[in-house]
Amino acid sequence: MITVLGTTGNTGRRIAEGLLAKGEKVRAVARSKEKAKDLAAKGAEVLLGNIDDAKFLASTFKGADAIYTLIPPNAAAPDFGAYQDKLGTAIATAITDSGVKKVVFLSSLGGDQSSGTGPILGAHRQEKRLRELGVDVLILRPTYFMENVGGNLGMIKHQGINGGAVLPDVKMPFIASQDIADFATKALLARDWKGVDVRELLGPRDYSMAEITSILGAKIGKADLKYVPFPYPDFAKALTGFGFSQSVADGYAEMSKAFNEGRVKSLEGRSARNTTATTFESFADGLAQAYAAL
Repeated sequence: MITVLGTTGNTGRRIAEGLLAKGEKVRAVARSKEKAKDLAAKGAEVLLGNIDDAKFLASTFKGADAIYTLIPPNAAAPDFGAYQDKLGTAIATAITDSGVKKVVFLSSLGGDQSSGTGPILGAHRQEKRLRELGVDVLILRPTYFMENVGGNLGMIKHQGINGGAVLPDVKMPFIASQDIADFATKALLARDWKGVDVRELLGPRDYSMAEITSILGAKIGKADLKYVPFPYPDFAKALTGFGFSQSVADGYAEMSKAFNEGRVKSLEGRSARNTTATTFESFADGLAQAYAAL
């Protein structure tokens, strides 16, 4: 039996579904019964509660052969670092109290860095907590999610541009969350990692924001779509206008700067081991459908 956190999000839901399809017993941890009802219909044991509650988490981890953990995003958190630490500490405490011995943690490329990476710092601190528990930990370090590009569809629709704080010609890897979930599912089924194992997941190849914009523009019938780089303060201000807290907005600006300066990068180098299948060219078909529906 495997316990999965974040089952209403991009990776957790697909992992739970993938495990169930293989006949694995799944405990799906969720905050909303309504959002998890489809997993319950597929056979998952749905447990409702908050993942900042270590006692509740320990009860969901107890008896599990392995667990999938992450720190979910929270755009409205007034102090995002404190939010990450609260959840991370609860998860680490619950692992110890439950006696579970195998853990998968969704971290991030750049999780090795101890400063200057915005929200990735929370993943860095959680990696450190998990390393100290004496259990078998598989740390996944994926790169920039292709899904993040979808957050700009409204800007493209209403302003006719794509934009952000990452510079247009900076090459970096992009990954689809489904590929992260599929990798994690296979690992959880095998349960064969020992000690602390760090695995980077780098998508199919490196792209620049200018190239991403060109590909998406062609898909939505805007071949001349341009990517406009925003100064960091302007980028943060735009995010707060969309409802992000100042803490989260400043963190994303700092993360963009880290990408621009090459500090969020692969330590392994690209290889068959960390290259995943979904290209942005194919992923953009779904973005184009979402754009048409706006």
